[in-house]
Amino acid sequence: MEPRFVCDAMLGGLARWLRFAGYDATWTPHIDDWDLIRLARAEQRVLLSSDTGIFRISRIRDGRQPALWVPNGLTKEQQLAHVLEQFRLQPHSPRCTICNGTLVEVAKHQVREHVPPRSFAWKEQFWQCSRCGKVFWEGTHWQRMAKILECLGNKQTTNLS
Repeated sequence: MEPRFVCDAMLGGLARWLRFAGYDATWTPHIDDWDLIRLARAEQRVLLSSDTGIFRISRIRDGRQPALWVPNGLTKEQQLAHVLEQFRLQPHSPRCTICNGTLVEVAKHQVREHVPPRSFAWKEQFWQCSRCGKVFWEGTHWQRMAKILECLGNKQTTNLS
């Protein structure tokens, strides 16, 4: 079974990158440590944190709650690489980077009103979040992120060989 993640308040950017890499990752700003631990336990998620203090709490320290420390000072891309490497994960189909919902391919004519005219004119493939309704397409932002994921995926494959 694929891991599902919950990111602490400092790792909102990592949550978005994990979602783009295809992993179920939640993030709640301003959540305290105990609520974060309870959420991870209730939803059977791996807790990701840069807060060394949370790793002193017995449930985390003793390994009763799966958790991974994400070192401070890393870029979001480096944080993602760290998580993918630790869990030996490969990127796959993206999730909604906004709400973590699943993306469903939709017909172009269905999204005309939700896409800038220029993007609508030059793209044929669109996806819509099943939860929040946001529309996605492979524009320059998507392409940049996909290129970074491709590099990370190649690095993971090399490390596994």
